[in-house]
Amino acid sequence: MLRRISKRNELVTLSEINITPMLDLAFVLLIIFIIATPLMEQGMSLNLPKGGDSGARQAEVKRTIDISTSGQFRLDGRPIAMTAMEQELTRAYQGNTNMVIYIRVDEEGRNKHLYEVIDMCQRHQISRFSLRTRPRTG
Repeated sequence: MLRRISKRNELVTLSEINITPMLDLAFVLLIIFIIATPLMEQGMSLNLPKGGDSGARQAEVKRTIDISTSGQFRLDGRPIAMTAMEQELTRAYQGNTNMVIYIRVDEEGRNKHLYEVIDMCQRHQISRFSLRTRPRTG
């Protein structure tokens, strides 16, 4: 704090704030925005295609495959054999190509069973599958 001695020999506190640094900052920000704004507004002229009918789009179907340590499979929570699972997923994919398969494997399990499922998906052109690492919530 700055103090000033008055004529009466008493100390008086100055209550003025030096705003010069704040003005410097304001001017620097103003200059930055003046320079950056035209650069942000420049764009590319695009002729975008028309979208299809959104009502005709198929809803995304999610199926979950769980693989235990011993190689047992569960499709959407129910036990199933590999051949039956392959047939069911193939039928479901032919009915709706927006199907996504979530694959969850026990961390102590062997990759052999996981590779079987991935190979099965690729054989039937099911390319939308995802490996899950967290347990199911809910």
